[in-house]
Amino acid sequence: MAPISVNIKHAGKTHAVQLDTDLPPAVFKEAVYNATGVPVDRMKVMVKGGILKDDSNWAKITPKPGQTLMVIGTAGELPKAPEKPIVFLEDMADEDLAGLERPVGLLNLGNTCYMNSTVQALRAIPELQVALGVPSPNASSSSSSTNPDLGGTLPRPLRDLYANLSRTSDAVNPASFLNILRQVNPQFAERDRNRKGSMGIGGGYAQQDAEECYSQVLNSVRDVEVPDILIRPGAVNGGQRKRFVEQYMMGEMRRELSSPEAPDEPPTVSNEKIMKIECNINSQTNYMHSGIMSALTSVISKTSPTLGREAQYTQNSRITRLPSYLNVHMVRFAWKADVQKKAKIMRKVKFPTTYDAVELASPELKEKLLPASRRLQEIEKERAERRKVRKRTKIALAPSGPSTGTQNSTAVSGEDIPMAGTESATLTGGALEDEEVYRAREKKELESLIHPDLKADVGSSTTGLYELVAIITHKGAAADSGHYMAFVKKSVFHGPPPTLYTGPAADNANTTNPESAPTGTADPNAMDTDDTSAGTTSDKGKQPTSDAYAYEDDEDWYKFDDDKVSVFPKEKLSTLDGGGEDSSAYVLLYRSKDL
Repeated sequence: MAPISVNIKHAGKTHAVQLDTDLPPAVFKEAVYNATGVPVDRMKVMVKGGILKDDSNWAKITPKPGQTLMVIGTAGELPKAPEKPIVFLEDMADEDLAGLERPVGLLNLGNTCYMNSTVQALRAIPELQVALGVPSPNASSSSSSTNPDLGGTLPRPLRDLYANLSRTSDAVNPASFLNILRQVNPQFAERDRNRKGSMGIGGGYAQQDAEECYSQVLNSVRDVEVPDILIRPGAVNGGQRKRFVEQYMMGEMRRELSSPEAPDEPPTVSNEKIMKIECNINSQTNYMHSGIMSALTSVISKTSPTLGREAQYTQNSRITRLPSYLNVHMVRFAWKADVQKKAKIMRKVKFPTTYDAVELASPELKEKLLPASRRLQEIEKERAERRKVRKRTKIALAPSGPSTGTQNSTAVSGEDIPMAGTESATLTGGALEDEEVYRAREKKELESLIHPDLKADVGSSTTGLYELVAIITHKGAAADSGHYMAFVKKSVFHGPPPTLYTGPAADNANTTNPESAPTGTADPNAMDTDDTSAGTTSDKGKQPTSDAYAYEDDEDWYKFDDDKVSVFPKEKLSTLDGGGEDSSAYVLLYRSKDL
């Protein structure tokens, strides 16, 4: 419904204010404050049935265009105009944009931290933003999406929300997305029965489970298709359009049910698609991997057709397809019959920042994954060693006094030299080639080891090795209370964008980093940095002035506590293991490692 114009009468003056019945009353009160100067906490808006509450229902109030509403309250100082004129991101200079690196948060509209944490965690999937058609921050606000295949009701509001998050330095109000989410999933419109409104009905909206919201949002965007720019050459199309969630976030599980009491009975085998793997938590669970393995093996009782009686069956499950993004659900809530609610399992469970999921795979899939997986692990050790050598070399090259002409010449050339006064090692600065040379050689070798079936499967993991990129945590003792927050790795925002395979289309690929998206001639692993000289050469032919892979050394995280965003050091990540009512990891998002 379009906004309507109503009149606000306060202190003998009448003001025209826009009222949008699709938004909460709190938004309208903010508009009244801007017109009258009466602070929201001291404001009383008289409407049909009494005083306007934050949880009032506009449908029952039925405001009409031109209607006059009385406002009671002492006006304070009216909001002042900004001292400096507002400048939009697309009008900012490069040096001004450099100070806006930190992502922004979302306003809490009343027990909506579960939704805010879900939205922020899903930002760790840049390919999803490409599929949704999220425009670049530098694109004009009037430009429209080039992706016409956004099926369903929720994808477009989600796309618009991500676009707003990328174009501002202030916290974003997610009211529009929240309203659509509640329409698509009415469970999130449940009222808090413990609080009563002015009419005796439920008060504000109730707290919800973030894991349920996370799953429902993904289910609501399942019709979004994989754009051509994300499909690598040689991938099998099968004559049908690929769905993003199905390809990038869903695995396949094979379950085998057999009974040791009936050895002659053939096992029952079933296959199903899964969007998450669960980590069961009991009194013996100390590590995430052991909890996952426990969930993959279970014992159930059912009637045996050969024995004609109840028998114990063992169900063994193994993954037959690993997606690019692996969702791990820490099962921290269990139903307690005595209190009739889901109670939190407080046990401390350690989770890794890098995860080898090959052990979860079926024998057939494991055989396909192992060659590239094991070689990638070796290459990562070599990369780490090269970074150490380059850092030592950089320190050795740093001038401690007046520089000589020879030193300047060496520094300008960009060549690595051995540290003076040190013994020769396996790797020395002078022995190292440019990092791009190593990466190109390693990528070629790894691609030769990837099984053709995995290479042809769009959105699948080709190595089974994952890195943790996002976490949703819960603070409190019960699922229907407490507070949810999201933690996202910094490199997600400052690292390279997803690889795009259609060259010219990279210019308007609707990715958040179109400038560094690979084209027909660009390096697909190019780094998108704030320094325009990073990874490039000057007009005089100098070597790159900064490390294009510096983001790999940044292991810190961003903490999203609704509208408050802060840096969360990697050393504190272990505090999210659990062990009490404080923030405990609840949903973990792992991304398949790049080659």
